[in-house]
Amino acid sequence: MSWIEEIQAKRLLRHAVVQNALSLYGVQAASYLVPLVTIPYLARVLGTTGWGLVAFTQGFGAYVAILGEYGFMFSATREAAQNRGDRDKLANILAGVQGAKALLAVASVLVAVGVEWVVPEFREHPALFWSGMFWALGRGFSLTWFFQGLERLRLVSAIEVAGQGLATIGIFIFVHSLRDADRVLSLQGAGYLLSFVVSAWLAYRVVAFRLPSWNLAWESLCMGWTMFLFRGSLSLYAAGNAFILGLFASPQTVAYYAGAERISRAFLGVLAPVGQALFPRISYMVQNAPERAARLARISLVVMGVGGVAMGATAFVLAPLAVRILLGSQYEPAVPVLRILALLPPLIAVSNVLGIQWMLPLRLDRAFNSIIITAGVVNLGMATALAPRYAAHGMAWAVVFAETFVTVGMCIFLRMRKLDPLARWPKMRGEHAGLISGETAQ
Repeated sequence: MSWIEEIQAKRLLRHAVVQNALSLYGVQAASYLVPLVTIPYLARVLGTTGWGLVAFTQGFGAYVAILGEYGFMFSATREAAQNRGDRDKLANILAGVQGAKALLAVASVLVAVGVEWVVPEFREHPALFWSGMFWALGRGFSLTWFFQGLERLRLVSAIEVAGQGLATIGIFIFVHSLRDADRVLSLQGAGYLLSFVVSAWLAYRVVAFRLPSWNLAWESLCMGWTMFLFRGSLSLYAAGNAFILGLFASPQTVAYYAGAERISRAFLGVLAPVGQALFPRISYMVQNAPERAARLARISLVVMGVGGVAMGATAFVLAPLAVRILLGSQYEPAVPVLRILALLPPLIAVSNVLGIQWMLPLRLDRAFNSIIITAGVVNLGMATALAPRYAAHGMAWAVVFAETFVTVGMCIFLRMRKLDPLARWPKMRGEHAGLISGETAQ
């Protein structure tokens, strides 16, 4: 490598997008890969029944976490990115989001009391259920969105990894049998809580501390409403499938599906940080350098698409080996489920670029949400029809069909509006300059 190439490589590594992508890989490791270390252990010490109950509870907890997160990972990140130079505005955004999350946490607990009474498995295992609630509330309070908007993620990413790393160590120390199942989610929730406390301290070194007010909290709820619709609808086919399946199938069947789903998430997680890092950058560039924003979206679409195909093919080929090593021989029924879910990486890679990285910065929230909400309803209907008869396989096919609907729907919408990021830029600029600059969003 010549000295010129070395300088270029160093400049690339120092680029904000690259730095934040690398940092988000750390967060991704904390969210998916670090817990993945515990799968071989938990799958064996808890057995199919115990691990299925944990997955069922965590599936419901995923819905609660999405209520607490409320789409702020996109709406508040976008606001922080576009107001990063105004510290007073940033302080209001942070205070408002934190106040909104506190209100949502109270609402979540009230809903949980009713759910515990209705669902038999939760009535029979109250300690496990409330440990799942603790895990969900801790996850929902994450402050990653704030630092992502500022494109300053390195330190907070290390904190996220450390918190989940400590939780993982705790699982190996304190979880030894089915009787300790509730400790799994309690320890992971404690990791999230620790990360939140340290991240909050860092955030208030960037902006002045400001107590949340009713007005700020309400403004934040209004700001995040459309993204909450997106996240809530997305959860119908992406976050809580183990919970949906558990309403129709045994804990053992849930364990097979959850095992395959967790392994497939590890493959999906390889691509996610790139998209998350590009979202605030494209959101900023759409207003300040629209031509460069379109070019960056095109590059992302190609890179993410190729990466998604590679990850899907790898998951399909390695499914038997991955299940045998990570879950054990008793989880062999998870192999065909994992191969079905291997269709997801290329679909999700493309839909994330078209939707999150392109439609949201253009503020096409309404169309974006319409597609996601419809897909969520489709998934729920298919799951209700397929899961009772085809169990884990039916649930997996319902998810794949819903994600296909999302990807195709976004492609059709953008082509109809002549906003396809792969289209020639001069044509887009001439016909849609107002939309690109944010003047006529929606």
